[in-house]
Amino acid sequence: MIRLFKHYVPNAVLLLGLFDLIVLGVAAELGWVLRAGQIGMMVDPIVTRLPQLGIFIISLETAMIAVGVYGPGALQSIRFATARLIVAVSLGVIVQATIFFLVPDLTFWRSNLLYAMGFSILGLIGLRILLGKTLGSQAFKRRIVVLGAGTRAQRLKTLAQRPGSAFVVVGYVSMSEANRVIPEAIARDAIYNLADHVVLLNASEVVLALEERRNALPLKDLLRIKTTGVHVNEISTFLERETGRVDLDSVNPSWLIFSDGFSSGRMLSSAFKRLFDIAASLVLLALTLPLIIVTAMIVKAESKGPAFYRQRRVGLYGVGFDIIKLRSMRQDAEVAGKAVWAEKDDPRITRVGRFIRKVRIDELPQAWSVLKGEMSFVGPRPERPQFVDDLEQKLPYYAERHMVKPGITGWAQINYPYGASIEDSRQKLEYDLYYAKNYSPFLDILILLQTIRVVLWPEGAR
Repeated sequence: MIRLFKHYVPNAVLLLGLFDLIVLGVAAELGWVLRAGQIGMMVDPIVTRLPQLGIFIISLETAMIAVGVYGPGALQSIRFATARLIVAVSLGVIVQATIFFLVPDLTFWRSNLLYAMGFSILGLIGLRILLGKTLGSQAFKRRIVVLGAGTRAQRLKTLAQRPGSAFVVVGYVSMSEANRVIPEAIARDAIYNLADHVVLLNASEVVLALEERRNALPLKDLLRIKTTGVHVNEISTFLERETGRVDLDSVNPSWLIFSDGFSSGRMLSSAFKRLFDIAASLVLLALTLPLIIVTAMIVKAESKGPAFYRQRRVGLYGVGFDIIKLRSMRQDAEVAGKAVWAEKDDPRITRVGRFIRKVRIDELPQAWSVLKGEMSFVGPRPERPQFVDDLEQKLPYYAERHMVKPGITGWAQINYPYGASIEDSRQKLEYDLYYAKNYSPFLDILILLQTIRVVLWPEGAR
């Protein structure tokens, strides 16, 4: 994987993205040349339309990232990829048409866009047909050796077998575990020189997956492996990189303290984030105010009670604040104000409420909380005080998620379907800790783009 602004991108995804940029450029140029030939227009040198080509490429590539074209499902299935590509290119062309309306000189004509759109879809699908199997082959997977043969090693084995995995385990070395669960593991005593063994397996990385580390670290072996040029990683760091989560089953306080992340030098990033929040919340409120008013009227007409409601949530550093949402449940949804997890097909949700939850319209008034500075557009979702008190007792490091400002959307929201249980909260906490640990403006932009995919395909909304 390649690390971009603290976030890891698989090599296969990055390579496919670069090829996509080339395909989009060629498609845009073909569309221009074809249309120019149809109307008898002289084709000028390509340098005269580089700005238009650049806008076309950026618009469509951004739309592709937003709808999940580079997700595991799209990389494994041509049918899935085709559906996402058609949606992405269509969205990109709509953006292009909008830019043409505002600044005509920066984009192609609408007739050019039609041809470029067709060529783009054909080229992008063709590219995936040609490279699909190659990108998913062993050639693009990192070869790792696992030191350990217990339950932690089994987790890595299971992860490697998952579709879309970016690595393959080429060897297990048993380090005298009391509970050995990997039968194919070779005993350390049977290997004369562990560093030579790793090199002979052509491994690029060694992952330490010991069940007990106290007085068990093979320091001499690790040092020799490191000096051969092979990367050595602890399982918590490896799982964070591969899954985009901070794994609570393997992490310990010392890892959180000494690992990279939770940087305090975020003055410029925080200032940029706040300026973006102010500008974006003002624009969002201005654009969606008619929609909010109309929805409020429908909510009011369908069931008794106010169209809006306030609810106490826990924010930055554990300080409480009130969020405003469009009401999606009956007024008597909670007896005596007692917090209750939402359920699948929850009978308390109204018909209008079910729709506005799926398309996230009920969240729009929270832009006011963003404008006031109580929330950000991107961050962990703020929970209710009753849930927080319970979860802090049952989940380790839960309080650490309050070290960043809560958000309307977040890393957990785009990677994990809606959940309403302790186990779901644990899964989401792992994503929230990853966000808090690896925050950057790049990650915020990626989350905002991917939120479009969640809105278009509202999986797990309740």
